Amino acid sequence: MIATDENITASVNGQGGRPPAIRVDGLEKRYGDLEAVKGVHFEVQAGETFGFLGPNGAGKSTTINMLCTLARPTAGSATVAGYDIVSERDDVRREIGLVFQDPTLDTYLSAAQNLRFHGQLYGVPSAELNARMRQVLELVGLWDRRDKDVMTFSGGMKRRLEIARGLLHSPRVLFLDEPTVGLDPQTRASIWEYLDQLRRQEDLTIFLTTHYMDEAEHCDRIAIMDAGQIVALDTPQNLKAAIGTDRVRIDTDAAAAAVEAIRREFGIEARPTATGLELNVKDGERFVPRLLAGVGVGVSSVSVTRPTLDDVFMAYTGRTIRDAEVSTPEVPPIFRGHR
Repeated sequence: MIATDENITASVNGQGGRPPAIRVDGLEKRYGDLEAVKGVHFEVQAGETFGFLGPNGAGKSTTINMLCTLARPTAGSATVAGYDIVSERDDVRREIGLVFQDPTLDTYLSAAQNLRFHGQLYGVPSAELNARMRQVLELVGLWDRRDKDVMTFSGGMKRRLEIARGLLHSPRVLFLDEPTVGLDPQTRASIWEYLDQLRRQEDLTIFLTTHYMDEAEHCDRIAIMDAGQIVALDTPQNLKAAIGTDRVRIDTDAAAAAVEAIRREFGIEARPTATGLELNVKDGERFVPRLLAGVGVGVSSVSVTRPTLDDVFMAYTGRTIRDAEVSTPEVPPIFRGHR
């Protein structure tokens, strides 16, 4: 099922009185015969945390590259902070911060030196730069490490410094491409605590890409992207509610017999698992007693789980999120130091 323009427009109506921070209309990107992005439409409201959820190779990073003026669209149009991404590229770049998926810090410099260089590139007035550096470093908990070389930082500290750098010139929109990839769960949770704080204090719009389900739960709305298309767009809660079924897992040594019994007794197709089977039903907790009475085999355990975003992705695409073996073009190196 593909999200229609009407569905997507309806999902943003009535959100706030300010103009959209991002407006995208039919955006496409092709590389020869490869259609990386296939005519996407959406809006991001000012002050919103908006996420692109999907597997690697789905077109998420390519879309961000176009919105950040790092790649020219093949077709369609978009505005960021009110500026056209093709005809007003310099204006767009002044209004955005960008944290790339791959690290771009100079590890031989200190945290303060990295920020100072970035501030000078963006023309932050000298009279304001020191105060702004302190503000963003305190915001991400790194003020006491400002004079330490970045090579001594942990992965989480480097990520926080990159976020501080992206905020230094007071952007209206912060783009985060897979912001916590490669970090351990505890550090990822810490990064999100900082991001939630940043949005409140900086009056910031955040646009991120991720393939982590738990990360997408932090977003006000998410667009599920697969094979270059948006297949669903709504709040995480609404997307999960639309699935309308719970997942019931049964551990049994007689999975094949149980699958056949469930098909015969209830008309439901169960799926074999490594330890038994699983099926999707409405109101799973009430269904379990009937299931156990009708399955006719020994059962060692039963669990019921509410719908997850992984279930949502499966419902719209027919599979779970996976790291697809699809290559997307890299950001040209010339842009990596000129954010």
